[in-house]
Amino acid sequence: MKAQLEKVISPPQGSFKCFTYKGETFDAPWHFHPEYELTYISKSNGMRYVGDSVMEFESGDLVLLGSNLPHCWKNTEHQKELAESIVVQWGENILGTGWVEKEEFMAIKNLLEVSLLGIKFNKRTSIEIGPRLQNMTKCPPFQKMISLLEILNILAKKEDFELLSRDTFNQKLNQDSNRKIDLIQNYVNDNFQNQITLKEISNLVLMNEETFCRFFKRTFGKSFFTFLNEYKIKLASKQLIETNKQVSEIAFLCGYESLPFFYRQFKKFMNCTPLAYRKKYVRAFSF
Repeated sequence: MKAQLEKVISPPQGSFKCFTYKGETFDAPWHFHPEYELTYISKSNGMRYVGDSVMEFESGDLVLLGSNLPHCWKNTEHQKELAESIVVQWGENILGTGWVEKEEFMAIKNLLEVSLLGIKFNKRTSIEIGPRLQNMTKCPPFQKMISLLEILNILAKKEDFELLSRDTFNQKLNQDSNRKIDLIQNYVNDNFQNQITLKEISNLVLMNEETFCRFFKRTFGKSFFTFLNEYKIKLASKQLIETNKQVSEIAFLCGYESLPFFYRQFKKFMNCTPLAYRKKYVRAFSF
């Protein structure tokens, strides 16, 4: 996928970068960098874009991103709390050339190889690692390095995680394409409740409709309207879990004027009806 190259600058004489981000939103555009990245979301929610994956994120999410894997986080509109995250970024030669080939680090090597597709760890792992990352930001440099290795060693032993991007995903660098992708993502975030047409989204990125369809399919591995409906259904599934709103109201809030069409799309992406999905989570949380 095409994305903007970001230059990660470590502290003077430092081996890697570890920092806490706080702001109204996560404002970094669609980008990539040679460094690996471990991101813990302390506060905020919205949609996470990694490679060709589009998924919701929330407070407590823990994601490991491999070298040159494009990514960005887009916040939910009108969120009340500030966005906050802890980010660790390091180059492949953080401990010298070939360090992961040593016997002591073979498990970490395997983890980093898998991270090229992006890894989302489960909630249990996030609860375990979150406090370690928070402490890590306050440590002196030597202890920071030890903490990073300890965290990577813990993560390398985890088996319950989710890969985010396809293994066929291919990054090609193009500044203009990166700008177009960022425009599309922002437009969908701001206008999903309206009926977005192929003409208006094509005009947004100064393409004719046929060229836009080819561009989008090549980039995301799916059509624009499959992408759009998947985005809206994921927002709807969140509403079903977190609110008591009627299904018809949720469908309307997520940009669906036709309730039967909403039901068809929900079943397509979630493999069940909206009410069955809600009941499943009610049962899970009742124990």
